[in-house]
Amino acid sequence: MNVTVFSTMHFERPFLERANAGRHQLHFYEAGVADQTVPLAQGSLAISVSADDDLSALILTQLAAHGVRYVLVRGTGTDQVDLPAAHRLDLRVANVPDYSPHAIAEHAVALMLALARHLRQADQQLRANDFCLDKLIGFELHGKTVGIVGVGHIGAVLAGILHGFGCRLLGEDVRPNDELRRRYDLEYVTLPELCAQADIISLHTPLTARTRHLFDDQVLGQLKPGAMLINTGRGGVLDTAAALRALDSGRLGYLGLDVYEAEKGLFFADHTHDQLRDATFARLLTYANVRVTAHQGYLTREALTSLATAVVASLDEWASSVPAVHEL
Repeated sequence: MNVTVFSTMHFERPFLERANAGRHQLHFYEAGVADQTVPLAQGSLAISVSADDDLSALILTQLAAHGVRYVLVRGTGTDQVDLPAAHRLDLRVANVPDYSPHAIAEHAVALMLALARHLRQADQQLRANDFCLDKLIGFELHGKTVGIVGVGHIGAVLAGILHGFGCRLLGEDVRPNDELRRRYDLEYVTLPELCAQADIISLHTPLTARTRHLFDDQVLGQLKPGAMLINTGRGGVLDTAAALRALDSGRLGYLGLDVYEAEKGLFFADHTHDQLRDATFARLLTYANVRVTAHQGYLTREALTSLATAVVASLDEWASSVPAVHEL
């Protein structure tokens, strides 16, 4: 099968080529899907896109007109795909929902620890030959109450890790998991209850119309004073302007982000010689109690291998005229 792979990162191509092992004809392009790049899909039955590519009804219509029949998202999030339009156009769409739960859960914990133990400040001081400890007093995760918003594959792995730290666990999800209750003593509560009790909150809910800006001024105002908020899920779940206000008021004591609601066009590229035009993002970087990474939570050898394997498996299934396992 001929496949046009849009938004190809240099680091992911070797993983895709190894997983493919010559079975499909993969045509790699760094460009994302847009009006001017749709013709790159000419001659391909399938395309593969990143989680940041915009697959609106207009783009999907153009892709279908070029002969595309299969759309594969290299990631979990599909909020950027107009699924009703895809179905009307008889396009088959699949994603990769659970390729890196350990990678992302571990990255969430890395952000927690970096904030709790002031690791960036410690590194900066040491490099300046300042070995004083006065400003580096942190806190332990052991004994803290951690709320997990969205207890799916990633949230479940995170629960296991934090249970090992000796944390008390709260969960908020539309589908409570009794096994997690038994195994980790995880207690399911409402979002207001979680916000009021949790010392640390980690966001892992998908981005939908219901969850967009779920953490706004109102919800952030319900936080336990000085709480830590971690978002390694979807950027749009957090209202960044509201988070800045919560940081200024002290209601939000720490903020760790691997995703950002306006990251498209910013993350995944080298802007060393560019002026940063996003004033909100620039302001985020000025806070000592904020740590930001550029959507690298999934970036492990294991996760990239799993992702590439799942991508090729879906292509194999479509080439054999059977539905992909993760077809939407």
